[in-house]
Amino acid sequence: MEQAGRSVRTRLRDRVAASDPGLLRLTAGLRTVGAIALALAVLALLGSDVKHLVAGAMSAMVATFAIREKQPGAQAVTLALGLPVALASVSVSALLTSRVVAGDAFFVVLIFCAVYSRRFGDRGTALGLIGFQVYFVSLFVGARTSALPGLWAAIAVAFACSALVRFAIVPATPARVLSLLRQAFRARLAQLISAQLELLDAGPDEIDRTLEHLRDGTARLHETALLIQSRLEEGTPDASTARLVQRRIADAEIAAERLGLLLLTARSAERADTLTLHLPGAPAPSVGSTPAPGEATAVLRRDLGALRALVLRPPAEARGTALSHLRNRLLGYRDEENLPEATPAVQDVFRGIGETARAVMGLRIALDGPQDESDDSPATARSREELDAEDAAIDAGEEAATEEEPTGLRRPTTRAAVQVAVGSSLAIVGGEFLSSQRWYWAVLTCWIVFLNTASTGEILVKGYRRLVGTMLGVVAGIVLAGLVGNHTWTAFGLVLLFIFAMFYTAPLSYTLMSFFVTAMLGLLYTLLHTYSMAVLVLRVEETALGAACGIIAAALVLPIRTDRRTNELLGTVLERLVDVTEGAVDQLSGGPAADLLDTARDLDQALGDLRGATQPLTHPITPLRARRNTAQYVVALLETCAYHARSLAATAELLPTHPSIAADPRLRGAVRRTVRNIEAIAARVADEDVRTEVETGPSIASLLEFEPGGVPRYGRITGRVLRHLERLDEAVVGLARPLGVSVATPKR
Repeated sequence: MEQAGRSVRTRLRDRVAASDPGLLRLTAGLRTVGAIALALAVLALLGSDVKHLVAGAMSAMVATFAIREKQPGAQAVTLALGLPVALASVSVSALLTSRVVAGDAFFVVLIFCAVYSRRFGDRGTALGLIGFQVYFVSLFVGARTSALPGLWAAIAVAFACSALVRFAIVPATPARVLSLLRQAFRARLAQLISAQLELLDAGPDEIDRTLEHLRDGTARLHETALLIQSRLEEGTPDASTARLVQRRIADAEIAAERLGLLLLTARSAERADTLTLHLPGAPAPSVGSTPAPGEATAVLRRDLGALRALVLRPPAEARGTALSHLRNRLLGYRDEENLPEATPAVQDVFRGIGETARAVMGLRIALDGPQDESDDSPATARSREELDAEDAAIDAGEEAATEEEPTGLRRPTTRAAVQVAVGSSLAIVGGEFLSSQRWYWAVLTCWIVFLNTASTGEILVKGYRRLVGTMLGVVAGIVLAGLVGNHTWTAFGLVLLFIFAMFYTAPLSYTLMSFFVTAMLGLLYTLLHTYSMAVLVLRVEETALGAACGIIAAALVLPIRTDRRTNELLGTVLERLVDVTEGAVDQLSGGPAADLLDTARDLDQALGDLRGATQPLTHPITPLRARRNTAQYVVALLETCAYHARSLAATAELLPTHPSIAADPRLRGAVRRTVRNIEAIAARVADEDVRTEVETGPSIASLLEFEPGGVPRYGRITGRVLRHLERLDEAVVGLARPLGVSVATPKR
């Protein structure tokens, strides 16, 4: 019974970890709600009125979500600096209440400074955000000079409560967050293997749905790997540990994705295209009823289940149990041990299971420390020796070179500051025409649509989402205001619930977040006895006006068109792709060792930035369907290229420590055409007037010369490298057509 209860708790924990990696959303929601609730409790005990309760609650929310540093010490410093900034902001607002023109001018200057301060990193961003939001709070509660002492006290209490909740009640050290992210990686890895099991048994009428699950699982695993990458420096004790975890995460991710490809190939009539795993809605390959005779399929199903158990089972439960024997059997497939009678494609799947089992064992050692070796088979012992040799070869590496930053109006923060200042000025003027008392809602919307956006298209999509969420929130506010009536603490309870939902859903859906914000504001208006249907309608009007002003400013003042933004990011992705590919192949050809894992993660980060920038092009509301399809296709091709480049880098990283992997100088010549093609595409993207073309010709494998005496041209590892190079070359040629680069006809 106790074992069953622990199993249920473990499954529930894994589901939560997979749905919210690192519990980052849950932590943000609990911290914010906790800070607000504590501030309300303290202010209520001090006898504060509703206006000061609202000011304290909103200040506690700002003091909590504005802090972005990962280290507790840096967070404490920013929070301490934020308090005088908040007090100064509310004081200036109260002093300028009766001076409309001066107040509006100062507000515009404050907005400019708040956006410009992003160039100074997380602390500058936080202090700018606190200054702007507290000024907005003062406008919301109608701050006057006579009420300043009470507002100062409410804000001070709010900041103190925020600090108490952050550092004592809901603490989250970098090491703890990284530990939770690693748990999420395991859970998502297990989910991906479950999707692969689903693929194994899927019939022809189920293959499309199953492939979507496989794509989602692959993307979610990659997302978690990137989150871990961003936390390694702060969450690990030294650089060597960080690099060890980085390598093991990369190994597990690549092995799991390759296993999915091998399984898809085994289910297909021909070798599966890697693009199928990255392009949403890509046509599924034709599949048969089973990938192999019944006995081999049953063994494959059993071994995929065993692999999933290896991922999820705690290390203590793997000692002296059947699980260690399962691990030994799976690792034996790497050495061709006990391979079932089956087609070569199915046997490749078993080998892929063995490679994934090795990656999982390496991940366990890196995350949980040394494992019990008493039940090791010879194959497991060899895998362990390989991992130990790799661990010993890891060093801190070199610092990455810093790129030259743009200056003046070319600097993104300067451009955004000018744009939002102009947009806010328009919003103030237009908002005053709509309402002399609630005009600041338009300014708030204009400010918000510029946050975390870099192009006109992104601002347009964000403004649209905020307007939709606001309209739905108005409807909810009308209903809730009627239900709550004059029950103050019931309203505050619902406010806390909506704030938690707002922060928990923010990374998932901006529309949902806007809905909860507006519903919460309807309740706050009820508490301040300023609620009416006209106020909520005005909220929609001011939101629409603010979004329109933001879009106008982005389109007319130092505009960054979506095409220009995506082309810049596309050029960066292609540059990183060349770096990874050339570096990996050079090392595999006998060149010096290089820091390939960091280079590969730079490629992943650049691709993630591009994926985000193309959202305006791929959004469902876009009327340009052909353009949307092209953007999705290009991003999917680039994800395919990144997968093969990561795989090459991972293989090259093994070269110094694995005697079974030998350098092959012929590989250097095999990659030259691919690199030239990437550079040709990059030149075309950078300048549309440049006329370039990509080359096609014989397959990569055929570029290698025959060995004398009938000796095979290359071994198994070199063959795998060639397959990755072949698919990379095909994907790069595929990129040429949608990007307007001509394809040269092969010379005969």
